[in-house]
Amino acid sequence: MRQLKSRLTRSPSRTRRRSPERDRDTERRILDAAHGVFLRRGTAGARMQEIAAAAGVNQALLHYYFRSKDRLSHAAFERAASQFMPTVIQVLASDAELEAKVTRIIELELDHLARAPYLPGYIISEVTHHPERARQLIASVTGRAPEDVRPQVVAMLRKQIDARVKSRRMRPIAPEQFVVNLMALCIFPFAARPMIAAMLGMDQHAFEQFIARRRQDLPAFFLGALRP
Repeated sequence: MRQLKSRLTRSPSRTRRRSPERDRDTERRILDAAHGVFLRRGTAGARMQEIAAAAGVNQALLHYYFRSKDRLSHAAFERAASQFMPTVIQVLASDAELEAKVTRIIELELDHLARAPYLPGYIISEVTHHPERARQLIASVTGRAPEDVRPQVVAMLRKQIDARVKSRRMRPIAPEQFVVNLMALCIFPFAARPMIAAMLGMDQHAFEQFIARRRQDLPAFFLGALRP
């Protein structure tokens, strides 16, 4: 009886409680696993069971932390979006020389996408099927709304392009075309990697060599195309 009474009146401070650190670690592991699965499969192809297995948890915990596949997909997209164009917007809006910007952006994008080759295909697919995520993409990359970012980037590029056109060092080009052309040249090989690999007979090593050569050749190719 005394032992039973002792157990019933035991101090609550001695009761085992879930550690907040363990909770945060579990949430991080789930998001890490979801990030990998969504990048490879896309939202439509991803399965909660596969994410749970990759995270080492049961499916009930996925719903406990993220409530639904849609919420987990939103969180995974936000993480992926924040990694899509690392510091590219800042480089474009900076007062660095235009030629230096081109070289730096190519280095940033090719190096980053070489480490995350599924990222472009995933982002393009998600924005195509969920157009509302385009604003989320820009906000995740820049921390600001698109309408706040656009004027800063376009105004700086227009100023630099106009100066070079006036001095006859560059053909006229709209700043919007300048940005899209540059980013497309970086992103397309990764977005279309399976097609390129099949068409050119590239294995993993050959594709890596292709990107390394592209890193060297692309700045001169892009800037050369703009010379008068």
